[in-house]
Amino acid sequence: MASRRLLTWLARSLVMIAVDAAAWAGIQSAAGYGVHRISVARLDHDTWATRPRRWEGGGAFYTDRLRIRHWKGSLPEAGAVFAGGFDKAQLGPRSAEHLRRHVIETRRAEIGHWLALLPAPLFWRWNPRWLAVVMTAYAAAINGPCIAAQRYNRLRLQRVLERLERKGVSNC
Repeated sequence: MASRRLLTWLARSLVMIAVDAAAWAGIQSAAGYGVHRISVARLDHDTWATRPRRWEGGGAFYTDRLRIRHWKGSLPEAGAVFAGGFDKAQLGPRSAEHLRRHVIETRRAEIGHWLALLPAPLFWRWNPRWLAVVMTAYAAAINGPCIAAQRYNRLRLQRVLERLERKGVSNC
């Protein structure tokens, strides 16, 4: 009797996990496609959500506390998944124009990861508590490092652009 209950619980849990995995795949894809559709003009400046914060210390938080340089290279890059997308894996040409576009694309990616993280509380509506905790942790573990990497990269790129502008260089 106990083994039958265990098998039923296990089967139900596996179905819920499969549903959750499909939901996350849809959420991540929809968020990625949604931000892909945002115009470059709408992303050419920081908003309340993307502006630098004092606690980031110009990027020191990411280097000193998170040691981001050691792991950010292992994060996936999906900026060019959709037609016309921008691959942020390599810096590319060192022109001010390209660096500005790279900054814009870090905003796009950061917003996409925030949007993908937002639905996490919905998983509490249909999952048992233990699985809702797992799904919330999953969302944070998948999107948090990507958000940190985009913010770190943007802070670095903006410093480079500021130096170029001080030197009066519009295109390197």
